[in-house]
Amino acid sequence: MKRVAFYTLGCKLNFSETSTIGRMFEQKGYKKVNFEEGADIYIINTCSVTDNADKKCKKVVKEARKYAPDSFIAIIGCYAQLKPQEIANIPGVDAVLGAAEKFRLLELLDGFQKEKSPKVFASEIKEAKAFNNAYSINDRTRTFLKVQDGCNYGCAFCTIPLARGKSRSDTIENILQSAKGIASTEVKEVVLTGVNIGDFGIVDGKRKIRFFDLVKELDSVNGIDRIRISSIEPNLLTNEIIEFVSQSNRFVPHFHIPLQSGSNKILRLMKRRYLKELYVDRVSKIKQLMPHCCIGVDVIVGFPGETEEDFLETYHFLNELDISYLHVFTYSERANTVAANLDQVVPHKVRAERSKMLRNLSEKKKRKFYQENVNREATVLFEEDIEDGMMHGFTENYVRVKAKYDPILINELKKVKLSHLNPENLMEVEEISPTYEKH
Repeated sequence: MKRVAFYTLGCKLNFSETSTIGRMFEQKGYKKVNFEEGADIYIINTCSVTDNADKKCKKVVKEARKYAPDSFIAIIGCYAQLKPQEIANIPGVDAVLGAAEKFRLLELLDGFQKEKSPKVFASEIKEAKAFNNAYSINDRTRTFLKVQDGCNYGCAFCTIPLARGKSRSDTIENILQSAKGIASTEVKEVVLTGVNIGDFGIVDGKRKIRFFDLVKELDSVNGIDRIRISSIEPNLLTNEIIEFVSQSNRFVPHFHIPLQSGSNKILRLMKRRYLKELYVDRVSKIKQLMPHCCIGVDVIVGFPGETEEDFLETYHFLNELDISYLHVFTYSERANTVAANLDQVVPHKVRAERSKMLRNLSEKKKRKFYQENVNREATVLFEEDIEDGMMHGFTENYVRVKAKYDPILINELKKVKLSHLNPENLMEVEEISPTYEKH
């Protein structure tokens, strides 16, 4: 029985796909092992959102060779689609599979025999037309369920359309079947994931349905306690979605909404499909209906043409906005993107300084949001995340909680009273209810 190990770089979507490919291997009789145990085959699922992700891929290959020098190493994912020949030149790599081929690796690499030169299977991205169903299971407390792939947007900084192809979706029927399968397990929370999930509904190149249709259908699946929307563009987050979530028993009050810049000038340069006024409107609508809703924000600093005034406009915009935390990305040049050819390049030192300022702002925002939740009752899903006799979990509105370790609590939903913030800025709990009513 050959042993296979996996490593995933990047987003929740990648995690869902790695987990699904792992199950494909197990169904064929392979034994799935931990990375450090030394495997016969290593599958590394890559990201290429930043140049740092490319460097991480090379490092993981080096680590795999350290644990198992004679192992077969295959690289899949976004980096593999964008730069297959570059990856094939990394010492130790035996195969590279692009977006249209990664779910066929068992067929294409039958036997996983090492050869003198790496095998490269990477079609043009226009060939990536099929939607491959995927969801993670047994890897984490929550499950990532893929509902959409690819993107029809042309943001100036982004390589994702080049790496994943056109927007395409699963059918609602298939997703409901997966959701019911997940509901039959011990999973308590499902996170809907995709490249641009608000654009859900394009099947075989034609729009058939909307994301809101999927939301309504999933809300009726018995056995899933929580459903979380991973990330959704502000122009696709409609009032009807916000209103529905505010009244739902399963969809939790947590939205992650990419902003990228608080300057309309920069948003236009980025070729985003909204201006900051729409973003304000979306946040206001959410907070009006769900005052304790958690709102996360993606923001990019150092985009070409971003002056000090533009950055400060973004900083003050975010400072005044009722949001909960930031994911800050330092702009990095990516080949074959519009932004790579723009003038007024921001020096790397300035990019780093701006990133630091926004990360500090994020800590302030997060602390303020947590303080607003002190003394509230909430439901926590406890995770197998044990450290120094303490365990952690998340409330429905994404407040991270710390509690004394109790093995009975792992993967359980418990009503708690949120007590106070500790020096680590984690929420501690005052009491834990022994029961929770399952949906």
